[in-house]
Amino acid sequence: MFPFLLVLLLSFSWKLGASTQPVEEFLHCLSLRSQNSSVANLVYTQHSFSYSSVLNSSAQNFRFTTPSNPTPLAIVTPLHPSHVQATVYCCRKLGLQVRTRSGGHDFEGLSYVSTAYAVPFVVIDLANLRSVAVSVGESTAWVESGATIGELYYEIARRSRTLAFPAGIGHTIGIGGHLSGGGYGSIFRKYGLAADNVIDARLIDVRGRILDRKSMGEDLFWAIRGGGGGSFGIVLAWKLKLVHVPANVTSCSVTKTLEQNATVLVHRWQSIGHMLPKEVHTSFAISRVNSSEDGKTVTVQASFGSVFLGSTNELLPLMVENFPELGLTKEDCMEMSWAENAVLATQFRTGFPLETLLNRTQVSPLSKSFFKAKSDFVQQPIPEPALEGLWRKLYEEEAKSATIVFVAYGGIMDEIPETESPSPHRAGNLYTVLYVVNWGEDENVNSEKYMSWMRRVYDYMTPYVSKSPREAYVNYRDLELGANDMNNEKGNYAGAKIWGRKYFKNNFDRLVQVKTKVDPGNFFRHEQSIPTLP
Repeated sequence: MFPFLLVLLLSFSWKLGASTQPVEEFLHCLSLRSQNSSVANLVYTQHSFSYSSVLNSSAQNFRFTTPSNPTPLAIVTPLHPSHVQATVYCCRKLGLQVRTRSGGHDFEGLSYVSTAYAVPFVVIDLANLRSVAVSVGESTAWVESGATIGELYYEIARRSRTLAFPAGIGHTIGIGGHLSGGGYGSIFRKYGLAADNVIDARLIDVRGRILDRKSMGEDLFWAIRGGGGGSFGIVLAWKLKLVHVPANVTSCSVTKTLEQNATVLVHRWQSIGHMLPKEVHTSFAISRVNSSEDGKTVTVQASFGSVFLGSTNELLPLMVENFPELGLTKEDCMEMSWAENAVLATQFRTGFPLETLLNRTQVSPLSKSFFKAKSDFVQQPIPEPALEGLWRKLYEEEAKSATIVFVAYGGIMDEIPETESPSPHRAGNLYTVLYVVNWGEDENVNSEKYMSWMRRVYDYMTPYVSKSPREAYVNYRDLELGANDMNNEKGNYAGAKIWGRKYFKNNFDRLVQVKTKVDPGNFFRHEQSIPTLP
């Protein structure tokens, strides 16, 4: 037995060495490259006491925090751009992968896990790089990628009641990832996507250089504003063009169940939402609710919401003229500042102070849980019988915590060319759809049955949504859209086109050309990063 035991011990020793040596090499390289031994205090390895809490600190989808998921070799929490440069250098030198996280809201966890673990990877968590500098006189702001949307909104509101930025509504979303994927929100019909309002950036490229718009060139600047994060480099900060809003905006909400003619209203909304003036943002969410006190009887309800850049007295006659069937009244509306509306949108009720926007852990009910999401774009109204078929899916057991959100397009989105930025979903789209199925926080629940429900809903919607390609929103990453390969090496261009066309349409080819030019070795990559040309 002795020879067998010796072999077993040698094997264990080799595995232990293989697991610790890359960490030691990485830490040693980082100290040398930074010329500062204290940089080690910014690194959390799998042996660090706080490793798990740091890794899960901003992870929103619990599907990627279970023990079965591969975890990073190390997490770097830089305090200075030089720490990011050193990390990139050392990862390249040692053959490690890099994942970059700003907020952790990515739907498939690509900023902090690898679903197809091939080589050890390091997470660069930008949470400490989160400064926001607003210039009221120039109507601009510089914001670091680790700041959240809420922190940006708060700083704007602290300086001006009549300046805003057209980003999303989730206040804990990292601004870096949001801008990298386009970013739409409650005033995008008036001012375009968040990425459409980026006027400069500071990026660390594969060679470790810090580039601004002028030095990176217009092609790369175009690519980072909507081409998806994790492909071209690490954006440290963004210069934003702020927009003007009234001192008070109007927020309205109306809820109707199927028994209250919700299907007719939804069908009518499809022909109205995209035609309303640019100052009106309109959307609705469909979900299942209890219709009896004992909870044994359920129905489906539609919650219609709108945000108007103006007063209630201006909005009501506009809605009576265009959408009288909704029956909107003054009692359904509230006037507040744009920033206060951002708090309302993320908390679903009033009474929260503006400081709520600074809370990086207080999230909406759709976050910090197990969930699966998909997206669509719709270009023709869906017939009423087809809508009724969709509602029936919500009566199934798996849909008890599912929500389907419809957001009207139109407005200035019809005027911006598809090629203006990598985000091509512009003219011709009536609205976008987000499907989310949520199954709580218990990792012992059978996730596959909920994933299967989502696939059935997605398949059902096929005849009614965009085609050739069936479009999808890159900020709602979906690894089921096509071929995915963590290595994503040269030669996988053909497979990447499957999901690339859905996210970017014909802009995908230009993104590939930019990628091939600025990162020919394909260092910055993940399961759905832009590939290089074969």
